[in-house]
Amino acid sequence: MTSITPETEADRPIRVGVVGYGLAGKVFHCPFIEASPSFSLDFIATNDSSRRRQAQRDHPKATIVADSNELLDHAPGLDLVVLAGPPSTHLAQGMAFLDRGVGLVVDKPFAASVADAERLIQKAEEADKPLIVFQNRRWDGDFLTIKKIIAAGELGKIYQFESSFEHWAPEADTKWQDVTPPSLGGGVAFDLGSHLIDQALVLFGPVSNVRSDLRTVRAGGGNDDASYIELHHKSGVCSRLWMSRLGGQPGPRFRVLGTGGAYVSYGLDGQEPALASGLLPDDDRYGIMPEETWGTLGISAAGYPPPSKVPTERGSYPAFYEGVAAAIRGTGAAPVAPHEALEVVKILERIHKESPGHP
Repeated sequence: MTSITPETEADRPIRVGVVGYGLAGKVFHCPFIEASPSFSLDFIATNDSSRRRQAQRDHPKATIVADSNELLDHAPGLDLVVLAGPPSTHLAQGMAFLDRGVGLVVDKPFAASVADAERLIQKAEEADKPLIVFQNRRWDGDFLTIKKIIAAGELGKIYQFESSFEHWAPEADTKWQDVTPPSLGGGVAFDLGSHLIDQALVLFGPVSNVRSDLRTVRAGGGNDDASYIELHHKSGVCSRLWMSRLGGQPGPRFRVLGTGGAYVSYGLDGQEPALASGLLPDDDRYGIMPEETWGTLGISAAGYPPPSKVPTERGSYPAFYEGVAAAIRGTGAAPVAPHEALEVVKILERIHKESPGHP
């Protein structure tokens, strides 16, 4: 790993420990930490023996420890800990590391309840340490493209935003998303809905009303796995959000409707599969989507030119950790503020309370 030779305390790499080496730790956190000269990946904690071996192969310079409790023993030598485990673990682990004076990156879902989220925020404020929530989908290429189109005014006044995150997993398995009850952050609304709600709030601001339909479709499933959330923003936009484990033929990823036209795109951002295949974030190919995946902009009606393809902006998950480094060093704001993540949890908690059978 390339690193900066420290000349002063402010110049040395930020010392990081990562808790969890499932999909989040392995794909979304460790590669970016190790690729950045701003960080030093010092520890990885996982209680799974096969994951410990994999983590050691993937990151030979890191020390692998059994769990977050063992990592706590090394807290005096750390600047930042990444909590990459299930949401039900975030409160206890986060409070413990903040007590030791260590800043946090917390994976989404941020917390299993509003009360848990507020306790973490208060503790971080008391400890005067950064608390940053990992909402990586703000740096999806298609989402960055939508932000650019809206900022340029190419759609006129936006009145409807549609977003879906669907995949095909017809049988429930033993992952926390399926087995952890919604009261502890399980289910597709907490998992994928955290992304979709956050993106809608970033684009169109706070909401005045929320509607939802949380459904459990798969046989033997205990959590919602095919759900719909509708947000009525104070700005006048209606966001319609779909999330599903049973999307055999997914609909548009994004459909943005305005008084001047529409933007439609299909397929998920390519950064996750690229990382899972071993492509590193500093590779020249990283984050670039091929032309056949580009969305279209325009109007499909008689008398108008056909919608045209719009090049997808380059995806940039590394930008999140660039922002983390700035926040840790006091040179910039957190890339995702905890109060923004709290608003997502408030909406998720509200829709579960209002949905019979999905506490």
